Amino acid sequence: MAGGSGTRFWPKSRVAKPKQFLQLVGKKTMLQQTVARISGMVPPERTLIITNKSYVGLVQEQLPDVPAENIIGEPVGRNTAPVAAAAAAIIEARTPGAAMAVLPSDHYIRDEATFAAILESAFLKAEAGAHLVTIGIRPYRPETGFGYIQTEQESSDILEGNPVHQVKRFAEKPDLKTALSFLESGDFLWNSGMFVWRSDVIMDEFENHLPELHELAVRLKGKLAGGMSVPAVEAFYEAAPSVSVDYGIMEKAATVYVLPGEFGWNDVGSWQAIYELEDKDEQGNVADAENLLMTGCSNSYAYSRSGRLIALVGLEGIGVVETDDALMVCRIEKSQDVREIVARLQKDPFQKYR
Repeated sequence: MAGGSGTRFWPKSRVAKPKQFLQLVGKKTMLQQTVARISGMVPPERTLIITNKSYVGLVQEQLPDVPAENIIGEPVGRNTAPVAAAAAAIIEARTPGAAMAVLPSDHYIRDEATFAAILESAFLKAEAGAHLVTIGIRPYRPETGFGYIQTEQESSDILEGNPVHQVKRFAEKPDLKTALSFLESGDFLWNSGMFVWRSDVIMDEFENHLPELHELAVRLKGKLAGGMSVPAVEAFYEAAPSVSVDYGIMEKAATVYVLPGEFGWNDVGSWQAIYELEDKDEQGNVADAENLLMTGCSNSYAYSRSGRLIALVGLEGIGVVETDDALMVCRIEKSQDVREIVARLQKDPFQKYR
């Protein structure tokens, strides 16, 4: 899934090139990292990229080994359930009943070997029956920015050493008090937004819980029998309702399983996340700029590629991000609120900075 707008990474992330197409951590873009980490089990010819129609060229540029017919351009964003339904319809038209993973393109994973092993186990569970499988992250803090998954305490299965638990319920993003209780209970995981199932199984779940979307997906599958059809995909999206796969399917399905994961996962949702991932100096500063002087600063982050000299004096917990045409300064813990600035860029005279 590569269609997000990345508003919280302004001014580096722009409408024309959002965060999944940027090098935020490491030498590859977020999208390239996502595809590379699954390449050992899913080759390029079996990798689908579903993105905004205007980003198809960017995807082709960054992933030249992925066939052009595997890069699907959405004419309009409709949330994650239509993404899953469209992907399932495409796979059903090509390889009925195949196991498929639905993965966000903008997550950071430090321990890729452990992640790959857990994903392999998730595929085994999905292939074994009418199971919807997700990967949950063991929480280490009372996070209020993620949804949660409550699990049965005892594992229902162990696949290649990885325990599989049946899901009790999905919980929305909690307040701090609730998040603390989730953390203390020991049976809640963060919802990573990563899913694995067979294409025919998820189509059945759409029929049960989102029949309108199922009908559109069946129609799309029929139109793809002779190969990829851009008009058919666009017609599907134009008619599809906007609903998340969590709300539309996962919260309602009867047989949902989760594999707990500990592999250095981060959803990279803000500049604060980048700060937390990068190496720091003795004062807790991250300096990612060509010409930078800092004195008396601590726990701060600076990014620039403009070549201009940046001098920071006596700052604590500050984020500074400079591009060729914009400068953003914020409290690092408030970097989520950058999206509010982006919302104000919709109007003149600021539209050119979007």
